Parts: sequence; structure tokens; C-alpha cells
Amino acid sequence: MGEAMDGSGTPVAGGPAVATTTIPRTTLSKAATRDLVHTRQIVCRGYRRADGLWDIEATMEDSKAYSFANHDRGGIAAGEPLHRMHIRLTLDDDLMVQAAEAVTEAAPYNICGDITSVFATLVGLQIGPGWRRQVLARMQGVRGCTHLTELLLGPMTTTAVQTILPIRRREATADSARPPVPGTCYGRANTR
Repeated sequence: MGEAMDGSGTPVAGGPAVATTTIPRTTLSKAATRDLVHTRQIVCRGYRRADGLWDIEATMEDSKAYSFANHDRGGIAAGEPLHRMHIRLTLDDDLMVQAAEAVTEAAPYNICGDITSVFATLVGLQIGPGWRRQVLARMQGVRGCTHLTELLLGPMTTTAVQTILPIRRREATADSARPPVPGTCYGRANTR
């Protein structure tokens, strides 16, 4: 038994003791006094198409809380996107890339958008073992854009898996209680 608590979980002196359990924190602790400097927003969406394929789309936007000089754009105002980039992958049920495109809407250098054509080289690759290695072989370093590559390999790849695999499993079997990829994270530990 622990100490007495009110309805919000605050200890109450002299009240009846209640059993306590450890509840994980669901919010961050109170932050120190601070000023916002940089914001990165990433939105990924997965769509099932009428033709049986899947579209995975992502947008990434960076902005600063202050204005600054920029040679190619003549300056970037506070809150104006420093980067605003979009990617669409079209995949089949086996996570094979059927089409890929990227657009750089805003970037610090005028030439940044010139690299987006490299996304066409992803056609025929499959998300799965070797995906990261094959993507980097095509667009690492000066052959690609760091931000687009990070967006593709991180949140977009996860969105593709989380969009397609659960639907395929649900359609293939009624047994969806088993974790789809056991042992890959704390929540899917094999030891519980």
C-alpha cells in the first residue's frame, strides 16, 4: 500500500492508504524558460489507391524563428520555410517501388531542386532488407539531398510499413493479435 491520494494522484495527509502503481509519464516535464529557434514539421500519409497500389506521401518543412540573409533567395523571413520538400512513393503490396518523385518547393539554394530526378532511380527497389543500402548507393552525399534522403529512409519508410502491412495481414488472416514483428522494440519484446 502507498500513501493516500486524491483523484488527481496528489498525496493527501491523513487519508486512507491506497495501492499505487507506476504509471509512465505521458507528457514531458516542465520546460525551462526558452526561446523557439527552429521548427521542423514532418507529415506522412499512406493511401490505398483504387488500382490496388499504395501512395506514401511526405512533406518536410523547416523554418526559423528569426529572419536571416540568404544569397540565393535574398533573405528568409522568420517563419518562412527554409526547406519545404515533398516525396511520393507508389508501392505494390510487396513494398516494391512502382514510381517515385520528389519536389523541392523551398530550399536555401536555387539548385537544390535539381537533384529530385534521382528519385526515379528508386523504381524497382523493395522496402525491406537492403533498402537503406540501395537507397544510399543512389542518393548519398552529392548525388542526393540530405533532407529528402532522411525523410525517405526514416518516417516515410515507417509510414509505408505501417500503412500496407497491417491491411495485408488483416485481409490475409483474422489473427491480428500476434505482434507483426516480434523482438523489434520494447513493446514487441519476446520475453513478456
